[in-house]
Amino acid sequence: MVFKRLLGSLGVGGPTVDTVLDPGAARPGGMLSGRVHLVGGTVDHDVEQVALELVARVETEHEEHGDGEGVVAFDRHVVGGAFRLAAGEETSLPFAVPLPWETPATELHGQPLGIVLGVRTELAVAGARDKGDLDPLTVAPLPAQEAVLEALGQLGFGFRSADLEYGRIGGTGQQLPFYQEIELTPPPRYAHQVNEIELTFLAVPGALEVVLEADKRGDPFADGHEGHGGHDALSRFSVPHEGPAGPQDWNALVDGWIQELVEHRASYGSHAVYGHESGYAGHESGYGEHGSGNSGGGPGIGAAVVAGAAGIAGGMVAAEVVDEVGDFFEGDSEDEEG
Repeated sequence: MVFKRLLGSLGVGGPTVDTVLDPGAARPGGMLSGRVHLVGGTVDHDVEQVALELVARVETEHEEHGDGEGVVAFDRHVVGGAFRLAAGEETSLPFAVPLPWETPATELHGQPLGIVLGVRTELAVAGARDKGDLDPLTVAPLPAQEAVLEALGQLGFGFRSADLEYGRIGGTGQQLPFYQEIELTPPPRYAHQVNEIELTFLAVPGALEVVLEADKRGDPFADGHEGHGGHDALSRFSVPHEGPAGPQDWNALVDGWIQELVEHRASYGSHAVYGHESGYAGHESGYGEHGSGNSGGGPGIGAAVVAGAAGIAGGMVAAEVVDEVGDFFEGDSEDEEG
């Protein structure tokens, strides 16, 4: 679905813009391709430029107003330079632009995760600018990201939810002004120690950084957030995009990460609280040091997502996610941050 919009700032009879993305999900660090179709209005126009802006629906925290949602633009590309668009003329501009490596995944195995991304087209004509076309952006996880999620599913973790949080994780190489947080429920072997595991991927060209945080069971003596008694220490790990080297499998690798996270939390005691905004206070490890663990035989987390993602954001399905892109960004454009 595309959203054709008359460019109101150019007046009645102005040109229209319709951006059509090539079929299929894009991937972080890959190319986003498609065409921008333009139709001239009732008079000639001098087009100064055509640009694409990547936007996201992001959870925000305000000291005075509490939690909310906002629109954040996180990348921009000019795909057309100056040219004259004659009255009634139809033209098409092909484009292929790179996605940032940290672009969050919006789906897993075709099932939407509740993450809303969009591609907004901006047409500048004779000093006037209008963001006249908005399309939903679908992004599939990188193979290493998918492998980590599948391993967590094999180890018994369940999918709870996913969202985008405004802010930065201190001590990491994070580039975007927000990060994706995937919340997972623990299997029985960890259920007495943690409420949930929060997972964030920060990809770069050569590797995938995995940030894990355990929300521990409520502690009446901890000065943390209501409901879970504060956050535990962060742990972060890295793995090449092609996966772990040697005989080590993904399940053993990821299980080693979880064990280290839980042990690291215990070593700091039940009162340790580490926030995302106050700087990194976690533990960093390479991918080659963890070999113990359960190689599991249960269904991967992809199955858990398919079974459980219907509950995300009030029961979204793919078509509703597409509709929400237009409804959300149209209604909140004045509140944009970036």
